[in-house]
Formats: sequence, structure tokens, C-alpha cells
Amino acid sequence: MDWQSAKKAFKNYLKLERSLSKNSIEAYLRDIDKIEQFLIYHDKSIAPLKITTQDLKDLLQWVNQLGMLATSQARLISGIKSFYKFLIIEDLITKDPSALIEAPKTRRKLPDVLTVEEVEGLIAALDLSKPENIRNKAMLETLYSSGLRVSELIELKISNYFPDVEFIKISGKGNKERLVPIGDTAMKHIAIYRQTVRNHQEIKKGQEDFMFLNRRGTKLSRIMVFMLIKDLAQKIGLQKNISPHTFRHSFATHLIEGGADLRAIQEMLGHESITTTEIYTHLDRDFLKQTIKEFHPRN
Repeated sequence: MDWQSAKKAFKNYLKLERSLSKNSIEAYLRDIDKIEQFLIYHDKSIAPLKITTQDLKDLLQWVNQLGMLATSQARLISGIKSFYKFLIIEDLITKDPSALIEAPKTRRKLPDVLTVEEVEGLIAALDLSKPENIRNKAMLETLYSSGLRVSELIELKISNYFPDVEFIKISGKGNKERLVPIGDTAMKHIAIYRQTVRNHQEIKKGQEDFMFLNRRGTKLSRIMVFMLIKDLAQKIGLQKNISPHTFRHSFATHLIEGGADLRAIQEMLGHESITTTEIYTHLDRDFLKQTIKEFHPRN
């Protein structure tokens, strides 16, 4: 079995048996590409089934020398382990060469979080005389209102939008569905966008059910949402390194600060494990200090 055949079989396994999203599958395949790149660079010709533990250790030493961050190395090892687990399941190998490979220790980095005023400042920076910014305002309000991933935002369907009960149905990681509340402000701006912009667009066949569309009448790309947020941050002079995911982090953190139940936030974010959600229990230090000052009996 050569590398192309192995990757094709692995791709089918990830898609059909693990039901992963397109983006997740591509991430796993990029991890396997790294092994190929390492072999090509070192002029080695080793088939996937012949890779040894030492080969994988040499690969990790190589990427480390190239300056790959510990978090990226951990991601790479995870992908490689999944690949060789697949080969074991398919009885293509009997010994897993990645079994003794350990991921480097990584410090858990707390995500950047926007204050409520910063969220409002970013959204207020949109020039609503432009039709695309009427759409963009509806998008950002939806991101912040419901804590969506960027992939969930661009895939949002009109058929999964239920304003009468104030919920949207989301297909998240691994195609797992969840119902997420959506707030009045987001619904108001979605209605404005649909009535004043979307209803007057020529929509490409097959794209009719996507909520947010570009000028060509097709669904938006992830990069377009990233660029929008980066441009707005620059426009208002915001020094934080932000992305669409920052709105998700801010959504969760603001709920925690307001006293929301951690389990409820876990459900809304679509986290499998509560430990993933617990990262949002970090609170702004000024907020904590102020809470102590106001409510501790010795103060």
C-alpha cells in the first residue's frame, strides 16, 4: 500500500465511520502529509505500513527543529495516532508504531476575550449604508448571541432557523445536532437582512437554504468572516488578536460572569466534555477583584 492509497482509505474511514466534517478530515490528512514531506526531504522511500517508531521520532525531531510549536506538534501526533489506529482496525498492521510516541507538554492558553463594550464597538464600526454590512451585522450578532463556530455560522440554514421559538438547529463537529437559543437582537438583524438585502439577491441553484450569502448568491467562506473581523478590529484600533472564535469565547465567558450554569453553556457550545467548557470559568481579574471588594465580609 502506497501513501496515496493509504490516505484515500483513511479519508473514507474518517468520513463514513467517524462522520467527521470536511475541515476535520482535511486536518487529519495534512498530518499524514507531514510524514510524506519528511520522507521526501530526507530522501527516504518507506511505505506507510513499514514506518517504525524511530521514523516517527525522527519526524518529530525534524518538525521541532523547523520551529513547530508544541501545540501543533501535539495536533500532529494526534493525527498520526488516529491514522495508525485505523491501520490496526483494518488489520493492515499488527503493531502500532505510534503507540510509544508522546505529545509534548503544552500550557493551556486562555483565549482572548472581548469585553461587552468591545463587542459593541466592533459591530458599531460597520457602515450600514453598504448592503453587505447589513448582512455582516446580522452575522456578528448571531455569532455573539449563540456562540457558534465559524463553520456553523456559514452553514446555518433557513430551514434550521426557528424565530417563533427563538432557537436555531446546528450541525456541529461530527455532524452532531444541537438546539441553541438565539437572542432578540440577532433575530431582529436577521429579519432586516432577509427583508432588505437577501430577498433582492439572485441566488445560485442549490444555495437557497443558506442563511448568509455573498454577492454571487452563494454561501460565505470561512476566510471572508475572518477577514471581516480582522478589518473591524483594525478600524477601531483594537489591539487584541481576534477571530470569529473570539466571539464564541466571549459569549461563553460573559455567560459565566453573569452566573450561567456550566452544564447549560456546555450544551449550547456543543462540547462533549465539561472539561472543555471549564476553560471559560477564568474571569477577568478586575472583575474578580471588584467582586471580592463588594461582597467579602472583611471588605
